Amino acid sequence: MTGDTSPPSTGRRGLIAFSWLWVGAPLAYGLYELVRKATQLFTG
Repeated sequence: MTGDTSPPSTGRRGLIAFSWLWVGAPLAYGLYELVRKATQLFTG
């Protein structure tokens, strides 16, 4: 165990942010559509 606690480099941080966006954007859109269709279903 080296105990390396240094923060991630800028490139790695950018890759992590891009990965979250790659997954989060379709997820957010799917949730939006789910709520929109559910309200249509229950409100007529």
